[in-house]
Formats: sequence, C-alpha cells, structure tokens
Amino acid sequence: MKQTIVFEVDSENPEIEKILAAAAIIKAGGLVAFPTETVYGLGADAFNAEAVLAMFEAKKRPLDNPPIVHLEYLSDIYKLAADVSPKAESLMKQFWPGPLTLVFKRHPSVPGVTTAGLDTIALRMPRHRVALALIKESGSPIAAPSANLAGRPSPTSAKHVFDDLNGRIDAILDGGPTCIGVESTVLDASVDPPVLLRPGGTSLEALQTAIGEVKLHPFIMADLELPKEKARSPGMRYKHYAPKAQIILVEGVVPAVMAKIKELISESWMQSKRVGVLATDETAWAYEADVVKSLGSLRNVDAMAPNLFRLLREFDAENVDLIFAEAVPAEGLGLAIMNRLRKASGYTIIKVP
Repeated sequence: MKQTIVFEVDSENPEIEKILAAAAIIKAGGLVAFPTETVYGLGADAFNAEAVLAMFEAKKRPLDNPPIVHLEYLSDIYKLAADVSPKAESLMKQFWPGPLTLVFKRHPSVPGVTTAGLDTIALRMPRHRVALALIKESGSPIAAPSANLAGRPSPTSAKHVFDDLNGRIDAILDGGPTCIGVESTVLDASVDPPVLLRPGGTSLEALQTAIGEVKLHPFIMADLELPKEKARSPGMRYKHYAPKAQIILVEGVVPAVMAKIKELISESWMQSKRVGVLATDETAWAYEADVVKSLGSLRNVDAMAPNLFRLLREFDAENVDLIFAEAVPAEGLGLAIMNRLRKASGYTIIKVP
C-alpha cells in the first residue's frame, strides 16, 4: 500500500519547496490531491495517459466519466482545445480564474483517456494560489476530478481526502477548507447558444448577464438518471455525492415538506431505523429525529453551499440509516445544491403539494 504524504501549505502564500515536491510527483506520473476554491481535486499530468488511468483507478472512477483539466495560463487552452469561439473567449476573460468549466472540442494531442473517449474536453482555471502554483511548477495542465472515492461526497478539506484516498494516492497538499464548497459550473461552449451541463460555483444568472442566452440541459433538474449517450461532461452520470445512508429528497412548499418529513420520521422509527434530517435554520427546530443538521438560512442560500458535502460526511459519522433532506430554492448556488442533492439521493425524490 502506498504511503500518502500530507504537505500542509499556506493557502495564500504556498511554500515553494512543498509545491516543488508535489510537482515532482506529478512530473513522475504520480497523483497529488490539492485544494481549489470549489473542492479538492485529484491531479495527474493531463498529457500522461498512464497517470490519468492511475487517477481513475485510485478513485474507482468509471473510465467513461471525464475529469476536468486545470490550467494556469490562458495560452494553454490552445494546446487542449481545437476551437475557441469569441463567446468562449469573453467568458474566460470575465470568469477565469474562477469556478467555471468550459467544454470545447478537444485538440488531437490530448490523450483519449483524459477526455474519457469524448471528442470534447472540459477546461478551467482555478482561483486558488496552491492549485495555480502546482500547475505552474508541474509544467503541464493537470487533469483533476474531485479527490474522493467515486460516488462519495466531494471533499472540502484535506481530511475528507485522507479519509477516502489514504494509501491510494501519493500526496495531499493541505491548504485548509475550500471556500465555495460545490464544484465548478460546467458550460458547453462548443455549441451556440452555450448549454449549462452542471450548475456550480458560477451562477446561471451571472452567465446570462455576461452572454445572454444560456440553455439548461434537461439533466440539471432531472428526476431520473441520464442515459449514457447523452453524457457530455463530468458529473452527468452515475450516483454522485452520496453518503453511506440513503438520502430521500422532499420537494415542495416548506410547510408541506416539513409535515411529510415528520411523517417519514415516524414511519422509519417504527422500522427501527436511525434517522437524520438535513434541514435549514428556519426549520431544524421543528424536527424530532436521531440527528438534525442545518444547511444554513433560507435567507442566504448561497452560504449553504460550503456546508453541503461536510454535513453529508458528518451524517456518516453519526451512523444514520436514512437522511430526509429538505429542498432549497433553485436560485444562485441553490441550483447547484439541488442538483447535488438529487444526484446524492439517486433520484429518490418525494414531491409534495
């Protein structure tokens, strides 16, 4: 079993000797987890097919689920993308570095495994000094999905990475907790108008303000798993973000949602189930369950995002059998939160009037 090294780094002024040590691992074909502003990523040299395959294996990630490739210089995009439209260039100038991933037609030089065999490639420039320093010193764009075991809640701290991947990867750069807490937005810029494939750290509203029309892929608020032939980007297939317990998402107006969850708690206790509830500041007080956790206040849905994956992992530590989760408004980062909860539940959704 590998020994996973943990380097504690200053997120604002990362120590160069630690960055160089991690970059040497990337250059040698190894795997390094690192912080971004969204979640921790698991990095491999994007042009090293063997390293990328090792990344898939370490995560137990299906080979048809493409990673995002992270870059430091705008000029690198032309090594990775075959065609960059004026609209895409405008988006890069406005939102990079930042939590926006753009999908392009891929350049022929990119190994097929790095794009999971697709003719497109997902690219972004992270807004985190540790991530940018690692990419720079590695001398190559870095392919990096989230640094967790496939299907588990995404990691927002180095501890989450260690819990999932200790002994499976070479090193972790511990830069403290991430600030946004959900993954980047994924926008297909290979078509016009662009299509939102995954909501995330850049809101739909911000994109619409910047470029006008943005189509939403039906997957965004889907009630069912997406068929294989329609998957176009990271995070569009398979159960994602899930704790060990079954999540049941309850959607509707708040009073009806609360009444339904109370009913479900009673039914579950009759079956000797240990029950958790993922509520909000406004509703948590009303529940009698084994474990009740609040995502945050409905008055500031964006501030809930950094709590989501951490709380799902905390439910694991509480050994609950079921988690009943309240829906939140699908506005701003709420759209990303709802997308993640739907995926985490495996589309086990109860809708109430």
